[in-house]
Amino acid sequence: MRLPVACTSIVLLALCFVPLAGAASSVEVDFINPDKFRDASLDSPGYERGADAYVMKELRNYFEKLGQRYLPPDEQLQIEIRDIDLAGRYEPWRQNAYEVRFMRDITWPSIDLHYVLKQNGQVVSQADARVIDQMYLQRPGRTYSNDRLYSEKAMLSDWFRRQFADQHQSGLN
Repeated sequence: MRLPVACTSIVLLALCFVPLAGAASSVEVDFINPDKFRDASLDSPGYERGADAYVMKELRNYFEKLGQRYLPPDEQLQIEIRDIDLAGRYEPWRQNAYEVRFMRDITWPSIDLHYVLKQNGQVVSQADARVIDQMYLQRPGRTYSNDRLYSEKAMLSDWFRRQFADQHQSGLN
């Protein structure tokens, strides 16, 4: 009697860990030559070129989340990130110079990328884009966020919504 109950419990538990087919991300992100990115590391001291694993993982996950939110199920988005310049700079003449990124009006975030949007396997649009946010210091909520990539994520959210979600809404009118 206990064996069928135990087997059923194991099967139900295993099903909890299987990702749902409908929840699969419709966004694929590749980083092209991340070791040559201008400024994409929060963990390396100084002005070393390259991207660290944390930044790439966070941005990939964020793009996937945006895709789940804004893209319909029949669309797939491929993004190649070609360069990243994070908001702020290290200022080596300051105390604790490589632990703090100083945010200035002239140190806005930027990401160079190429995207291909497909619908049912057919290319709908593709383009190179330079995503920047020169007003990143004026964003509400910036000072209260503990997200190390708040400025970059806010910038990407605005761009993604303008580029992809607004197109669908205007097409419905």
